[in-house]
Amino acid sequence: MIKKLVIVLVAFFAIQSYGQQGTASPYSFYGIGTLKFKGTVENRSMGGLSIYTDSIHVNLRNPAAYASPNLTVWNKENRPIKFSVGASNNSTTLKANSGEAEVSSTTFDYLALSMPLGKFGFGFGLVPYSAVGYKLEDTNEDVITNRYSGEGGVNRAFLGLGYSISDKLSVGVDMNYNFGNIQNTAIEFVYDDEGNLVQYQSRESNRSDLSGLNFNIGLTYKTMINEKLELQAGLTYSPKSDLSSINERSFSTIVINASSGQEFLVNEVDGNLEAEGLAETNLTLPSRFSFGAGIGKPRAWFVGGEYTRQNTSEFANPIVSIQNSNFENASNVSFGGFFIPDYNSFGSYWKRLTYRAGFYFENTGLVINEETINEFGISFGVGLPVGNVFSNANLGVEYGKRGTTNQNLIEENFLSLKISLSLNDRWFEKRKYN
Repeated sequence: MIKKLVIVLVAFFAIQSYGQQGTASPYSFYGIGTLKFKGTVENRSMGGLSIYTDSIHVNLRNPAAYASPNLTVWNKENRPIKFSVGASNNSTTLKANSGEAEVSSTTFDYLALSMPLGKFGFGFGLVPYSAVGYKLEDTNEDVITNRYSGEGGVNRAFLGLGYSISDKLSVGVDMNYNFGNIQNTAIEFVYDDEGNLVQYQSRESNRSDLSGLNFNIGLTYKTMINEKLELQAGLTYSPKSDLSSINERSFSTIVINASSGQEFLVNEVDGNLEAEGLAETNLTLPSRFSFGAGIGKPRAWFVGGEYTRQNTSEFANPIVSIQNSNFENASNVSFGGFFIPDYNSFGSYWKRLTYRAGFYFENTGLVINEETINEFGISFGVGLPVGNVFSNANLGVEYGKRGTTNQNLIEENFLSLKISLSLNDRWFEKRKYN
């Protein structure tokens, strides 16, 4: 009963939080926003490593893990239903040549459930795919010339199925429904000959409502290479797909309060996107491929590496054209692992904790003023057993850097605190006694 109540409360919190702005990064101005990591706190605490699979943690990045063969914890007929939910708080220092600023955001990261069905495994859930949240200003001799702001993002509801081909090999596929909207505004500030702000300013507002399907195919392989060591490997592939974008544009005359900056609408006119052929457009979601492998001692330790490549040079957004930016192919390299001092210790709770660590380097694929926007992060985490022996709470911390101050760009130094619950139970097990 307590577990069911916890699940209801967590789900309620997740639904309430899901529509909130999920980033404060100025780089979310580009494309469809900053891409979110589709993975659990456990994955992120190992530098984003997602090749490790077991019977008590949900794996959101490889659908083959829904039916991943289990060699070490339970037999295939006795695997538990897995429920997981996660959230994070992000504090970021934005550093430019002209100064620094502090921003923060708290977000819901995922809600997922996975259950066994014989040789099959079934999973579904909800995750953010991208987030938009920025406020930018162009200045000339300390005078604002343009102001840009945006919010929204793309969410992803997924439904997946995995199949255990053998005791070592599993395959799976996710079907993802992407939905959401992106809103952005641009204001041009006009001054008189004496440098005073004139009474009326012009504002352009755009909104794109996005929707579409894409698929993710996965493969996992695990085998004991000797009496103590286990090899695990996995790969995923997402083909290129399109999002349908229904677009709106309006032009407004506004008055801006010089002291408070508050905007007051005078009049508004709808833009004629039909005449430009932009009322309905398609956005290309690039293909993505990942592969990784690692070794470890079951229920004791694991180390591995993973490489991901995303063909972001294929990305296109006809509704927004930005002169000084483009996309190249993105890539990510991550390394990480975990350590459990004594999985079976009943005398010491601390020996049953799972300690995780990792790091990653990523080329985001975004190029601005001929500067590639890279990201680096290092992460640590701990898994705390709670309730029955197979449920746990997971805490993680990540520190990283994104971007550069070269070419008048912005460097982001971020600290992210993460928490998740991973609850497991054999809910459909028949009771022997009432």
